Amino acid sequence: VQLQASGGGLVQPGGSLRLSCAASGTIFSINVMAWHRQAPGKQRELVATITYGGSTHYADSVKGRFTISRDNAKNTVYLQMNSLKPEDTAVYYCYAQIRSSPNPRWSDYWGQGTQVTVSS
Repeated sequence: VQLQASGGGLVQPGGSLRLSCAASGTIFSINVMAWHRQAPGKQRELVATITYGGSTHYADSVKGRFTISRDNAKNTVYLQMNSLKPEDTAVYYCYAQIRSSPNPRWSDYWGQGTQVTVSS
């Protein structure tokens, strides 16, 4: 199983970006999907999560600006980021909890990270 993230880049303050992360490989089902981020010199932090049924949770720092969504048919999670601030600059990592068979054991998978830089 692999997670492939895309969509990062350089954007001015107040701008928008949309991140995508597609899971591929032998996938039976996907439970929680999420985005985390890690800024230079800081610990990785949770940005947003979404369950299979669409329930979402956001870090206080991004509420009202970021929207997480998913397409279960495509095994893909998205992060729409609006009103971006310089403090949103970080490497963004996608995460998914996946089963590769009907066996009830879930495994954690991470994408490779995509750089988001907010600067004028």
